[in-house]
Amino acid sequence: MTTHPNLPIPPTIPILLLLLLLLLSSSHAGAQSSNNITAPPPSVPCGCISPPPAASPSSEPQPSDFPNLKQYLAYKIIQRFKKTITCDPKNITAAWSGLLPCSYLGFFCETPPGLTDTPTIASIDFNGFRLCAPTLSGFLDAFPDLALFHANSNNFSGGVPDLSSLPFLYELDLSNNNHSGAFPAAVLSLSQLVFIDLRFNRFAGTVPASAFTLAAAVVLFLNNNLFSLQLPADIGESPVSYLTLANNAFTGPIPRSIGNASDTLLEVLFLNNLLSGCLPYEVGLLKSAVLFDAGFNRITGPIPYSFGCLSSVEQLNLAGNLLYGTVPDVVCRLAKVGKLENLSLSENYFTWVGHSCWGLIQSGVLDVRRNCIFGLPEQKPAAECVWFFAHHKYFCPLQLHIPSCLPHWGRNLTEASAGNSVTVPKGAAPANYMSYSDRHQPVGN
Repeated sequence: MTTHPNLPIPPTIPILLLLLLLLLSSSHAGAQSSNNITAPPPSVPCGCISPPPAASPSSEPQPSDFPNLKQYLAYKIIQRFKKTITCDPKNITAAWSGLLPCSYLGFFCETPPGLTDTPTIASIDFNGFRLCAPTLSGFLDAFPDLALFHANSNNFSGGVPDLSSLPFLYELDLSNNNHSGAFPAAVLSLSQLVFIDLRFNRFAGTVPASAFTLAAAVVLFLNNNLFSLQLPADIGESPVSYLTLANNAFTGPIPRSIGNASDTLLEVLFLNNLLSGCLPYEVGLLKSAVLFDAGFNRITGPIPYSFGCLSSVEQLNLAGNLLYGTVPDVVCRLAKVGKLENLSLSENYFTWVGHSCWGLIQSGVLDVRRNCIFGLPEQKPAAECVWFFAHHKYFCPLQLHIPSCLPHWGRNLTEASAGNSVTVPKGAAPANYMSYSDRHQPVGN
């Protein structure tokens, strides 16, 4: 057997063995450390910032946070309405926050009838807030215990919601807003309403006759709208004390039934409509009336002597009509024996005034400018007066009837109305009545 001599080990072998040991050692350590490494976060696209984690939503107020359930429900209604407000120049709604809706600006709480220790929204007063909202639906009709709602001088629009679910509501003021549409039928279902104010809106069409006879009504303000209809024949059955229909388009005569309201009617404003016919004798029966204004209509005929019975009247305006004849002395005497402070008869066709009227002209109580009274300045042209009397004679019943409140006047009323038996007092014409035609010398000169 052949033996080989011992060969020398190449010098590179130890180095290779050492490198192999180091490699095995590092791979084992890497395997162990890999078990402890957390996966890197997902990559974010270049140029973007990773959003922060979403915050947990704040909890909504719960019923238990409020003094009672009614106030919680009121809070929900108010916050919903607040979102519909489109203008708030006085920053009113900034105060509508927190857990005490009874302390919100414009809201007032009381305890409803039949309950104890349960105060809730009973009155809302937005007068002068100048808030804007497209509708009051879902708000005004959502407070079952509401007694008063006043919203004068805002900019609320739309119609009036159904209010039949508000059994305690007795004052409703929607005046000076931007409401439109027909007369709000919702009002007719509220027999307990005492105060109804719809002035200065854009309501149009007819007014149901039942609106004038609501059992509890004391105030009915419908002026400055677009209503157009003939006054109902039974308007005198109305229980109201303050009736304001001015600046609309009401037509027809003033119903004679108005005399039936002699004990209740205090103020009547028919100003600036399209009323026609005669002044009814029965107006003189309104013994409690303080103000009667039928100016700027198409009413014609003489002033009935019964107007001398208006012992409480302070303001009587019949200007701007087609009235003619003599201004009754008994009416002018109301300034002495009654409470008359202002008698406006300008822009008519009166031809004479009673004896007691001259002093009222001088003092400024009686205004008879732009009539057909010979001897006074600032009257209509003679041609206009002649044309009128040729075309506008109109028979009015009871015009010369002497009412029972004037027994001491008797037949002298008719004599005074003729004019030629009355002597014009010296200096009766006021100083500013100096612009009449040269051929009509002012009385007293």
